[in-house]
Amino acid sequence: MSIDAKLARLRESLAALPSALIAFSGGVDSGFLLRVAAEVLGTRCTALTTVSPTTPAADLADARRLAAELGVTHVVVEADELAIPGYAANTPQRCYLCKDHLYAVCRAEAARRGIAAVLDGVNVDDLGDHRPGLRAAA
Repeated sequence: MSIDAKLARLRESLAALPSALIAFSGGVDSGFLLRVAAEVLGTRCTALTTVSPTTPAADLADARRLAAELGVTHVVVEADELAIPGYAANTPQRCYLCKDHLYAVCRAEAARRGIAAVLDGVNVDDLGDHRPGLRAAA
């Protein structure tokens, strides 16, 4: 499938949603998804970024800048990752713990705002790797 066909499919999938909250780290994957969702959904698209003591200030600044450039409502939620049981132990499951917490925050915010779907950007290449965070998304 060509890139254009994949992008058209993404746009069609997004257009079928009444509204969406994007789990937005400010990185490439979530940034791409946010950009396309903003184009398709307009004001029915919201970005959510969690911040904690482990979040570099520059990452948050980049996320705020991109959301503002796209004209998207950007919700920033304090979510102390270090307080998540098991996170600070830095086990191979740390990513699962972090993402599981992120999705719980996103679901709660989406419910509070009446947003229909919670979305997260992922590369297809990541689906074949050991990615505990993807298990949390399921």
